[in-house]
Amino acid sequence: MIKRVTPRLVGAAMTCLLAWSFGSPGAAEPVRVAPYPASPVIQAIEWVPTDTIAIQARDGDNWPVTWAQDDAIYTTWGDGTGFSPKVEEKLSCGFAKVTGGPENFKGVNIRSTAEQSGQGRAGLKGWGMLSLGDVLYLWFGHADKKGGEAQLAWSNDQARTWKFADWRFPEFGLVGFVNFGKGYQGARDEFVYAYSHDGPKADVPADRFILMRASKVKVTGKGAWEFYEKPGPDGKPVWTHDMAKRGGVFQHRDGCLRSAMTLNPALKRYLWWQQIPLPAGAKDRGDTRFTGGFAIYDAPEPWGPWTTAYFTNEWDFGPGEHGDFPAKWMSADGLTMHLVFSGADAFCVRKATVRLKEAVE
Repeated sequence: MIKRVTPRLVGAAMTCLLAWSFGSPGAAEPVRVAPYPASPVIQAIEWVPTDTIAIQARDGDNWPVTWAQDDAIYTTWGDGTGFSPKVEEKLSCGFAKVTGGPENFKGVNIRSTAEQSGQGRAGLKGWGMLSLGDVLYLWFGHADKKGGEAQLAWSNDQARTWKFADWRFPEFGLVGFVNFGKGYQGARDEFVYAYSHDGPKADVPADRFILMRASKVKVTGKGAWEFYEKPGPDGKPVWTHDMAKRGGVFQHRDGCLRSAMTLNPALKRYLWWQQIPLPAGAKDRGDTRFTGGFAIYDAPEPWGPWTTAYFTNEWDFGPGEHGDFPAKWMSADGLTMHLVFSGADAFCVRKATVRLKEAVE
């Protein structure tokens, strides 16, 4: 059964400003504002009431998703016991399959060889998931069991068994995939794209996000990955295999941490959900399970130029530590979407309506 609740948190309006500040004198916490101007395409993103939010699988967080070739959505959870009937032991990383539509979905746990025990930094976590044909790929975080490093794994049997790469990215703590349509249909080219905040720890914000890519047939090789460096003279991105030359595709001082990116094919815009980290000094700056804010940025390409479609320092529900717009649950015209997010430590789904600006309607 899908449970629906009414939260106790206060609402917040969309903000589209150009910098960030510390609010009024004497304010205890800084007030962030959007680092990029308003979207030229999206006028607003409007949410259904909080009492219509669908909530399942209480006690687990993260929930990155991907739309697979078999028409199911695959996901992982962190520090929980999954969907009902729940697994008998709390897992640092568990796996599940979600079928049906956003109003009547059903989640089923998948017992997997890649299940992880441990808690917090001590256990591997699934940060970003991708279906490429019949193969699932997953970026694991906490590969060093200390809250840092990213490691790639892949499954040929719908998440039941996994093979781990014999290499890691110690430079990045939270790597995710850019998702497209069913089984990677509708991808922009023959590459797989991934992104991360430019820092080694999964709970420490950075000043920018980086973007990298690899050929679809060479995803599992570390040497196949190349990094966005800068825009070229023709405006097209320059890519480099030299990690030291990597550039940023998104800048936000001390504001880059957990995120997820998906193409909205009807609008021809990439939507990038980004958590707003808690202020400096917080015990866990990525802990926005029960309160906090997020932003949604849009762009015509995975490298930008980015603009702001939605921004709030305090959503009217706990936004959770991860948010995703699965392409499966987008309407044909792109104007209705469903955000999968980990608010209140659960698998939550909330409907959103996109209102376009008159110039592009």
